[in-house]
Amino acid sequence: MSLDPITLSVIQAGLQQVCDEMDLSFSRAAFSPVIAEANDRSDGIYDAHDGALIAQGAGGLPVFVGTMQYSTRTLIAMIAGGRVAAPKPGDIYIVNDPYLGGTHLMDVRFARPYYRAGKLYCWLSNTGHWPDTGGAVPGGFSASATSVEQEGLRLPPVRLFKEGVLDTEIYAIICSNIRVADQRIGDVKAQAAALELGAAGLDRLMDRYGDDTVTEAIAELRQRAATQMRAFIAGIPEGTHKSVAWVDSDGVINEPLEIRLAVTRQVDDLLFDFTGSSLPCKGPMNSVRATTLSSVYLAMRHIFPEVPISAGAFEPLQVTGIEGTFLDALYPRPVSGCAAEVSQRIAEAVFAALVNALPDRVTAAPAGTSGNFALGGHDPARGRDFVMYQLSGGGYGGNADTDGLSNGCSTIGISKAPPVEIMEQAFPVLYRRYALREGSGGAGAQRGGFGLDYEIELRRGAAQASFVMDHGRFGPQGALGGADGACNEVTVWQAGKPYTPEHLSKEQDIPLRPGDRVRVKTPGGGGYGDPFMRDPQKVANDVALGRYSCDEARELFGVILKGAEVDIAATAAHREAGT
Repeated sequence: MSLDPITLSVIQAGLQQVCDEMDLSFSRAAFSPVIAEANDRSDGIYDAHDGALIAQGAGGLPVFVGTMQYSTRTLIAMIAGGRVAAPKPGDIYIVNDPYLGGTHLMDVRFARPYYRAGKLYCWLSNTGHWPDTGGAVPGGFSASATSVEQEGLRLPPVRLFKEGVLDTEIYAIICSNIRVADQRIGDVKAQAAALELGAAGLDRLMDRYGDDTVTEAIAELRQRAATQMRAFIAGIPEGTHKSVAWVDSDGVINEPLEIRLAVTRQVDDLLFDFTGSSLPCKGPMNSVRATTLSSVYLAMRHIFPEVPISAGAFEPLQVTGIEGTFLDALYPRPVSGCAAEVSQRIAEAVFAALVNALPDRVTAAPAGTSGNFALGGHDPARGRDFVMYQLSGGGYGGNADTDGLSNGCSTIGISKAPPVEIMEQAFPVLYRRYALREGSGGAGAQRGGFGLDYEIELRRGAAQASFVMDHGRFGPQGALGGADGACNEVTVWQAGKPYTPEHLSKEQDIPLRPGDRVRVKTPGGGGYGDPFMRDPQKVANDVALGRYSCDEARELFGVILKGAEVDIAATAAHREAGT
């Protein structure tokens, strides 16, 4: 290598900064709360020849690390094959086709070619979650869809911007097939402007260090990421490590889906074999190949966060056995639960397989659901239709050192729930409750974090509620003797009467009138280690804070309390008898 370490580090940080600035610009300029407030988006830089990831914003969704790499690679291949028009400076392609490297239809990707001295140097790409892309239900989360057409408008790669100018005809076609179309122009312009900002940032970086130096740095960073990942893999005990994770149901047939995983270390590579997982399902809980691969990548990023984000980090990770299963969905299988739900079950399977091998690095299972809740209807006070999308947090799993984080973001992203005040201002709803779900974490030496308990009331007009969630039947898995976290719970009140969906956390087209309510209790994380090994004083503190009762302290953790104090002798005797 001819580059000195300081220059290499500065260029690496410069590439990261370009992506971070794109992320920030995208969120600041977007109209939709799911992007502007929840940050359900990501921006990155990709290789001109194979679409390999060069850099991604630290504030972008991890699940998009692999999917945008895959979709950029597919776009390059389609251009080379003459299936898509060749790019020109200023062009921006739009695509949301899940089978071409995507997730679900609401995740819309833009890709812009970046040129130096008249030659294509790399691609700038981003993904944003649009609140609606048409389909059978507002928000796109059709719990009972049996084909992708029922989920919304599917876009192959087309040039939405041609040499910097929006193609109004293509845009009109898109707007004619989605709800609240008049609001999309804000998101479209924000998404395009973020790529423009990225191009300007790359210009400054390249001008400062020179094209050859930056090119050499990118190649070196990719090689180093692969080397570093292999060094960590070498520390995993030899042999095969197995696990099983379950999806509650596919939303149509009320039976669990299995994710079977065997992880084998092969010298300094890891083989992830999903042979034996469930067949493709009828409902929307299928995963496309790109999302399945990305789910494995992001799980390993959780385990080895020291490895920098680069395509090189994924090279030692080999995925097999997904062909013919619901983890490799082909057209026209529905996929709305792909990115936000199935991806998290895949990550959970990776954690469960490796927690025994890497107990100091791997946690018990997190909540593992994004809590996709969509509400669409008409607001008579404003004289217009609306589509509201709510995602929510849950508990993280306990780990070797600490309890799990409460109300953390999903495993696959950094998206946060939009502020209650913003949602009440934008939509005709009232949040009657928004609190931690005390006691929902699985018991353990380090307990799981707590989920969220919120309740939304429709204030006026008429609306339809739909949700595609998970972990309603099986709570997040505990690890090394820890208990599972609490399951997801959804209750709908219509005219004062409670209703629980057949599929527990999946349902669509539930009619709501003013005063009707939806209450969601998200899962807590799994517990880590034997609950009877938990520090009794930590249990006493949780009881003092109202997280558990005295009876629960005794039953779950074997701790006997006298008022606010731990009865040391009684606790020791009770724990001894319990073991």
